[in-house]
Amino acid sequence: VQLQASGGGLVQAGGSLRLSCATSGLTFNRYTMAWFRQAPGKEREFVAAIRWTSSTHYLDSVKGRFTISRDNAKNTVYLQMNNLKPEDTAVYHCAGDREVILSSIRVPNQYDYWGQGTLVTVSS
Repeated sequence: VQLQASGGGLVQAGGSLRLSCATSGLTFNRYTMAWFRQAPGKEREFVAAIRWTSSTHYLDSVKGRFTISRDNAKNTVYLQMNNLKPEDTAVYHCAGDREVILSSIRVPNQYDYWGQGTLVTVSS
């Protein structure tokens, strides 16, 4: 199983980025996929998730700014990030699991598969 995240970069506050996570080796359309982020010196933090049903879940501070989506034909999950803020600066990781339950969807250790991370830097 491989998860390959891409799309990070340096952007000014108020700007946008679109992250992608291409996967292989898993039955993508049956997996819950998620994005987590980790800023220097901080714990890994849930950002967004999309279940195989396409229901979505978000960290409160990104609601209305970030949108998670999936393309089952391309085995890829996306995170569209708009109106970025300096506090969004972090390494963003994609994760996937087939059996994560709804009550644990925000818990990092419930996900078996992880991508390598892509750095998002938002300047003020």
